[in-house]
This record gives sequence, C-alpha cells and structure tokens, in this order.
Amino acid sequence: MTKYGLRARVLAFTLLPTLLIGGLLAGYFSFHRYQQVENQLIEQGINIIEPLAIASEYGMQQSSREGLKRLIGLSHRKNSPLITSIAVFNPQNELFVTSNYHRAFVRMRLPAGSPIPELTSVERHADYIIIRTPIIAEASLESELTSESGPPKPLGYIALQLNTDRALVVRYRDGALALLVWLLGVGLSIYFGVNLVNVVINPINRMVRAVYQIREGRLDTRVRGQMNGELDMLKNGINAMAKAMAEYHNEMQMNIDQATSDLRETLEQIEIQNVELDMAKKRAQEAARVKSEFLANMSHELRTPLNGVIGFAKQLMKTPLTPNQSDYLGTIEKSAKSLLNIINDILDFSKLEAGKLQLEEIPFSLRDHLNETMTLLAPSAHDKGLTLSVRVDSQVPDLLLGDPLRLQQILTNLTGNAIKFTERGNVDVHIGRLGNPNEQKLRLCTRIRDTGIGMSPQQQSQLFQPFNQGDSSITRRYGGTGLGLVITQKLIQQMGGQIEVRSQAGQGSEFIYTLDLKVASQPALENKGVAALAEQAVILVEPDDWSRQATGELLAEWQMQVQAVRHWEEAQMPGDTEPWLLLGLGSQPDLAQTQRLLEALPIAPQKRILLVNSHDPGLLAQLLALGAAHCLSKPVPHGKLIAAFNPGGDPQVPLALPERRTRLPLSVLAVDDNPANLKLIGALLDERVEEVHSCQNGRQAVELAQRVEFDLIFMDIQMPIMDGIAATQAVRQEGCNQHTPIIAVTAHAIPGERERLIAQGMDDYLAKPIDESQLEEVLQRYLPTPRQPPLLDWPLALRQSAGKPDLARQMLELLWQTYQELQSVWPSAEPEACLAAVHKLHGGCAYCGVPRLQQHCQTLESALHAGDTPTQLEPEWLELTDLMTQLQQEIQALGSAAPLES
Repeated sequence: MTKYGLRARVLAFTLLPTLLIGGLLAGYFSFHRYQQVENQLIEQGINIIEPLAIASEYGMQQSSREGLKRLIGLSHRKNSPLITSIAVFNPQNELFVTSNYHRAFVRMRLPAGSPIPELTSVERHADYIIIRTPIIAEASLESELTSESGPPKPLGYIALQLNTDRALVVRYRDGALALLVWLLGVGLSIYFGVNLVNVVINPINRMVRAVYQIREGRLDTRVRGQMNGELDMLKNGINAMAKAMAEYHNEMQMNIDQATSDLRETLEQIEIQNVELDMAKKRAQEAARVKSEFLANMSHELRTPLNGVIGFAKQLMKTPLTPNQSDYLGTIEKSAKSLLNIINDILDFSKLEAGKLQLEEIPFSLRDHLNETMTLLAPSAHDKGLTLSVRVDSQVPDLLLGDPLRLQQILTNLTGNAIKFTERGNVDVHIGRLGNPNEQKLRLCTRIRDTGIGMSPQQQSQLFQPFNQGDSSITRRYGGTGLGLVITQKLIQQMGGQIEVRSQAGQGSEFIYTLDLKVASQPALENKGVAALAEQAVILVEPDDWSRQATGELLAEWQMQVQAVRHWEEAQMPGDTEPWLLLGLGSQPDLAQTQRLLEALPIAPQKRILLVNSHDPGLLAQLLALGAAHCLSKPVPHGKLIAAFNPGGDPQVPLALPERRTRLPLSVLAVDDNPANLKLIGALLDERVEEVHSCQNGRQAVELAQRVEFDLIFMDIQMPIMDGIAATQAVRQEGCNQHTPIIAVTAHAIPGERERLIAQGMDDYLAKPIDESQLEEVLQRYLPTPRQPPLLDWPLALRQSAGKPDLARQMLELLWQTYQELQSVWPSAEPEACLAAVHKLHGGCAYCGVPRLQQHCQTLESALHAGDTPTQLEPEWLELTDLMTQLQQEIQALGSAAPLES
C-alpha cells in the first residue's frame, strides 16, 4: 500500500487546483483593482495640480498671497473628499501659502537640498500620496522653447496631498468579493470530489480486496455489485482472471511434479560435470607444472652444452691463435650467445607472464651505460653500412637509480631491431627528459628512429603480440622468436613507462618510450678533460645529417666553438687560432681521396680526428697512417672523444682494481656430472685459486667433503646417483665442511630457482653459462675473513654500481671528496652545517660498499639530530677519522693506484 490512498489522491487532485488557481486569480484581480484605483486617484490629482501651477504664475510673480490662497482654497473645496491639503512653496523651499494650515505640512515640502522638480513628481506613502509640480513663468517657458537662453528658473512649486481612503475601501470590497467567489469554487470542488469517491473509489476498493484474496490463494473469490462503464469491464476481467488462475493452478501443480522429477535428474548431471571440471582443473594445473618443468629442463639441457661452448671458446681466445682461428672462435662464441639470448628471451617472457620479474634499483651512469650498449651494437650496423648515431640532451643527469641490466635489454632490443630491419641509411638514438626539472625524479624519453622498411598499420597492430613478427615473409627473412618487443613492452610498463611506434611502410620507423627513474643523490664526477675543452674551436665535417647533429650537440654541450658542415669547402678557418678537425667518414671511405684532403688541410696532424663508420682494425690503422691523431669508430663514446681532444693533458686518473698476480688463498671443490662443464669450471677456478678438487657426482663429493676441508664448494644440481641438493644436505649433517659455503651451479634459470635453492641449504647461486666476472665476484665474496674485518666490501660496491668497476671507483672518489668537505667544517661551523655535511657523507656510503662506515655515519647523524654539539661528539669524530684512514689504506692495498687525496 502506498502512503496515501486513492480516495485521498482523488480529493487532493480535485481540491488543490481549485484552491491554487482560485487563490492566485483572486489575489491578482484584487491587487490589480487596487493599483487601478490608485492610478486613477493620482491622475485626478495631476489634473488638479497642473492647472493650479499655471494659474499660480501671476500670484507668485506679484507675491500675492491672498490671491493664491483664494485660488488653492477654491480648488480644495471643490475636491475636498479627495484632497487633504494644498501648499505653495517659493524657490527657497519656504511655505508661501496653504489651503489649510496643519502641522503635517512639512512632509509636503521637498527634502532639504533637493532641487525643484522640472516636471510633475509623485511620492507614494502608506496612507497618502503627495504630488509636486513646478510653477514656471510663461516668458521663461517661451525662451526655453526658442532656445534663446538657458533653462527656465521656477518661481516655486505646488504640493498636493491626496487621501487614499477611497482606494483602500475599494480594495477591501474587491477582496471580499474575490474571497466569496473562491469559497464558492472550493465548495463545488468538494461536492464533485465526494461524488467521484462514491462512484469510482468504493467499487475500486472492493476490487482491490478481491485481488488480495485471490493473491492469498482463495481462487473462488469474485467481485460483486453493480458497476458502470470501464469499472464493469474491470470487474468482469478480475472475475475471469480468478477463474483462469484456478484452472492454471491445477495444471501448474501437475507441471511442478514433472519439473521436480526433471530437476533431480539435472542435479545428478551437474554433479557429474563438477567432477569432470575438477578433473579438468587438475589436468590444467598439471599442464602448467609440466610447462614449468619443460622450461626448466629446456633451460638446463641447452645451457649445459652452451656453458662448455662459450667457456672453452673464451679459454681458447686466451691462447695464441692464427687470425682464422680467432675469427672462427669469435663466430662460435657469437652463435652460442645468440642461442643463449633466445633462451633468455623465453625465460624472461615466462617470468613476465608470471609476474615474478624483480627490478633492481642501483646507481649507474646513463652515458656509460649507453656507450657500452652502442659499442656492442655498432659492429652489426657497420657490417650493413649503416650510420649509428647517439644523442643525449644536456639537461639529462648522468648518475641515475634503476636497473641498468633491464635498461640495456630494452635499448638493445629496440636498437637491434632498427638495425635488423634497415638495409641502408641511419639509425638514431635520442635521449631527452620530459616535464619540469626535478631533483629527485626524472621522466626519460628515448626515441629510436631508422630509415628501414617501415610497417603497415596491420603489422603495427600485431607488433606487441608474442611469437609474432609482422608477417611470415619478414619472419623468414629476418628471423627471431617474436618475443623481443613483447618483453620490451612489459619491461617498460613494469618500470612505469609507455611505448609507442610511428611508422609507414617503406619510410622507416620510430619507437618512443618513456621511463620514470630516480636521480642519484651523489653528483656525477666532473671530468677535468671536459673543462679544458671550453671555448676551443673545432670544425666538424660530417656528410651524414644525423651524425653531424649528434656530434655537434655533444661538442656544444662541452662549450666548444663548433662549426658543423657537410663538406670541408663549406668551412671557414678562424683567424686567431688553429681549430681541431673532426672528419666523418663512411663505412668504405676512399683512402686516396681522404689522403689528398688531409694533405691539403691547413691543420696540424695532431689536431685531426677521424670518425669512421667501421670497426675494422685494419681500416682504422690505414686511416691513421694517412696523417691523423686518432681514428675512432662511430658512434664515438664521449670518454674516448674527450681523451682524443686531450692528448697531453692531465685527466683525472680513477682508482683502478689491481690485476691479479697471485691466486686467491682458497681450496675449492667443483662438482658436476658433465665432463665438459667440470673441465671448464676447473680451468676457470685453476686460474684464480690455489687448490682445486673435482667430483663427477654427489656421492663422491660427500665422501671427499667428509675427509678434506674446503673453503668453498661449487655444486651442480642435476646429477646421477645423488643430486646436488641431497649432497648439500649430507655435507651439512656431518664432516668437516658443515659450515663451508656451498654455491649452486645450475643451468636452471626459471623464476624462483635461486630462492628455492637457498631454502634447500645453498649459500649462493651461479647460473650457467658461467660468467667469469660473476665467478670472480663469488670468490671475492667468500674470501676467508682476516683478523681485522675490511671496511671496503668490493663485491658489494660492484653490485651497488651495476657491476661497473669504473663507476665504483668514481663513487669512492666522491665519498672521499665529501669527507674532505666535512673536515673543512668540523667542528668550527654551526651544528646545522655539520649535520648537512654528515648527512651527505651518510648518503654517499649507501653506494660505495662500506656498511660499517655507513652505520657509524648514521650514529653520528642521529646524535646531531638529538641536539649534541660537534664538541660533544669528539670521540665519534675521531673514530670516523680512523675509519676513513683505514678505507684509504684498503684502497691503496688493492693495487698501485694513487691515493684518494691526490
């Protein structure tokens, strides 16, 4: 039931329109009538006052009070029911004469300071109306009309007060009449509404009650009584519906019985389907497990022989070889690495699909990382005669935080694809920044464009689909697994970036991707060679537009006076000094023509630098013999170009790791069931440690480990007789190697393998094919602990600098410079300055592999925050000085590099 019944709604819809419309009309007409009467009253007053004003002209000119009084008195008596008072005022707003003097004549006067109105004015009040009109001389009026003089000056004005009682009486009378009519309309509405209720609502209520009874199941209910029109039709319909429902009820009961029987059969079928679905789910889970096992086994079975191929190829390259043998070994290693890259792509794709790929966040040098990547890709571009150019905007900082390995993977995939699908022309890599500069975060935008075959819109739509490479013809021609771009896209998205492609068939392609990276807190090390190049004149002769732009922007960033031209004839020699010359050459330069050009140049040979689009050592040597200081391959790393510009300078010498002259004092056990792999790891270890033992299965390793104590054990995982995990657990239970570090050496590279092996008792993880730098890092990490713990953890420093020794050295130099800044302010400066310097030193320790020094800096910084003064912290300061002295000694002990303070 609704809140209001039908009876109330009918009465409301009948009465409300009458109440509202009648009330509005009554009010409107009453108000309109009052306004009409008032306007008539004002019009009568104007008709009286304006003739009086004309007739009063003579009396005002003659100052005849008696004449004016008789005139206005006569007018007052003729219209006494309408007029309360008439008064005449002179130009000074003083009362001149009045028809009847009374105290309220002041309200007929104009307010003080108000001018006499030029025309008749009306002033309405609650119970009276005042009309004022000026008295103007006839001669002045004629002058105004003929424009012979200025505006007429009034002789005064007449004020007339009207009585509004008559209008009020009319208002009350009309209001009473309107109310009477409104009440009559309401009464009629009530009468018709009640009649409608009796004729319509009561029969409807009877039908409603009948419907409720039918709904409750009393199907024999019928609507009774005499009704007319549509209500009679509705009554007959309800009665027919009740009869039909009684018939349907019986039929429905029969159908329910039949449906119940069918439902029992359906439930039995659903139970069977649930069992089948459960079995299908288990089969799907088993298929996923088999897929993971297949990837693991494929990785193991392929990496195991590749470990031997790549490892022994590198070992052979260390021996004297003929040029052909060296070339063959390089081809073998390149082919094996290509196969390894395919395996890595499949495994990376599996990790990304499973969401188990973890990204690192370590400091790295963007430009060094870019130079290393381009150095690896340049030979493939040179082999095809392509020009590879690289540009980095000057506002892009160099030292960033991120995952340099994955960044290199993205750049290698996209640039390698550009080289692969470009037959002639250029491949350009441009790195810039987007948005407003921010000291903490950086949005990096990389553009890689080429002049290759391009792509149609259909090929672009299939570009980032796995195992797809445009179309079958491209796949056959260029090869590939079709996973590189998919992996690249997923890596970029995981780093919070986006990638897009712009391409037209036959007109090349451009890949654009953005990444959000953090700026490292430590500034990049300033290169003294760059500072020495400022304002030096250089002529860049480069026929290729993209390379000329890239090299020219780099020289301009170094504040050199650059003159970039396409041909030497376009250059202009500066008159004050001899410039440097950078001469760009193609992949197959004409040596005779180049020699003639160099011989004709008015530039000394020691200031000539050749940039050639080739990596052939023979060609580089031939070009050097023509008369040049340096011959560099494109794209030229900025460090090599700086060194070429500073042949006699004093560049900053970074800390260098010493070349290892003696083997590490370690006794190592290597365990592997594959003879080739065992022989390879034995050879690699024999070059680095004093004593190497080997076993071909887990049982032999356990037996040997129970008799001989080792410093380190390298354990293969999949072995016959006893696998690596069982052997590790057996070694941990008894014998003299229960606490010896055991390194898992396996070709399994699936997600979670490292964590699983460490949980099984391993101390570390080394993937096949074995990388010599990683092997060296593991050996350094598990060197026997000396009596005094070292302050510098060099393997940790390498990990924190993305495995780049040069960057680790730079970070240590920056740390020493920060310590010297702290020395200059401690303890004489204000505590705030000391706190800022200690905070900077603390931040630098996080990237240099000095955990003990970092912890001490944290203690010192916390004490300063707590309010201690530098004088109170003298013991902690002396300890910091001792730690920095120890750090300097450890760095000097690594090799023959100069000390930090030099």
